Amino acid sequence: MKRKADRDQIRRQNRSIVLQALRRNGPMARIDLGQTTRLSPATVTAITSDLLEQELILSLESEEPKTPQARGRPRTLLKLNPDVVYTIGVRLSVNNIDLALVNFAGEVVRSERCHFDSATEDADSFPETLIGTIRQFLDEAGISSSRVREIGVAAQGVVETETGVVAWSPAFAGRKIPVVGPLHEAFGADCYISNDTNMITEALHWSDPARYSGTFAVIMLDYGVGMGLYLDNRLFSGASGTAAEFGHANHLPGGALCRCGKKGCLEAYLSDYALVRAASHLPENTDPGTIKAGVSGLARLIELASSGDKDACGAFHEAGRVLGYGLARVIAMIDPKRIVLTGAAMRAFCFMEKGMWEGLEEALVADLRNNFSLDVMPWNEDFIRSGLIAQSMERLDKDFRGNATSLSDRIARLDGKEATA
Repeated sequence: MKRKADRDQIRRQNRSIVLQALRRNGPMARIDLGQTTRLSPATVTAITSDLLEQELILSLESEEPKTPQARGRPRTLLKLNPDVVYTIGVRLSVNNIDLALVNFAGEVVRSERCHFDSATEDADSFPETLIGTIRQFLDEAGISSSRVREIGVAAQGVVETETGVVAWSPAFAGRKIPVVGPLHEAFGADCYISNDTNMITEALHWSDPARYSGTFAVIMLDYGVGMGLYLDNRLFSGASGTAAEFGHANHLPGGALCRCGKKGCLEAYLSDYALVRAASHLPENTDPGTIKAGVSGLARLIELASSGDKDACGAFHEAGRVLGYGLARVIAMIDPKRIVLTGAAMRAFCFMEKGMWEGLEEALVADLRNNFSLDVMPWNEDFIRSGLIAQSMERLDKDFRGNATSLSDRIARLDGKEATA
């Protein structure tokens, strides 16, 4: 029995490898699939035959011109069937809900940004706001909710992946915002939620697994401060899903007031409001909600630093030192191969870099701090969406393993369920 289970597991893994190869590379011939995946011709033939029967992939003749010496039929290319199923990626941030409708090929077929009022939405009101927004989005796309297999959500703040709740976030007026439960009840789809920086980490692993694998960390300096961790080739979120809350680890007991309500968090020295507060010489107990920061506030601070303003330069330098201290803790605890810095504040990294290395040198012995590489990556919001898509496609590939039902039968069954409902 164990030998059969091992064979089944290997077969399922090989199916996933083939699907991922087609998703990454587009239409491919069987011989190219074998070379890319390093699977034997017999294995590729067996797997693709099953996938064709299930209508998860389609065959089409190659349009490559034949050479004068070539004989026989044109090469048959295989491609993912994009209409098998759809997923929705949702990003929740301050005042914004970003939506992406994604097909089985991992392609975004529709995207939209909708606005809500972060100052008023709480656990009672936000679930209905989100459900209504998604319903309208699907109606405008002309896609039945029965075709949506999964909804993946990435949110700012402290996210409990196990309970499907946003425990705390600057995007909401209240705490403990239920997300997964209400979405599943409304749409019948599988629903998942994660911290937004975790999705950046997932996106980097998906886009360049040779570089971003093993153990590495991603730190995002932006509206807040977030971290994503890959430990031993797996995204790490902890027992309840709230792990790697780098921004809310304490830097200085009784220190500057953080947006979470505590004092001395790393975020209270590194985020956009913290930088503006320091450069403006505001008291450290100034309420972050009263500080005009955001994209425009950070951009203005960068302009001032670029012109040599001492207050702005000093604020960035001191933030760099705090970042160095924070990095020292991460390095000492998990020994990452690589650390990635990203987020809107990376536009000011040239003003922070010297302070960062000073802080790191003060906080950690050379034997520990010389074993990692640092990547400073320009901010791109698409990282979060790409991470949602990567996770979603991986789950779909597992979901369809061994499911021999054809696409037409699945659609008929799903449409029947919706009609009954």
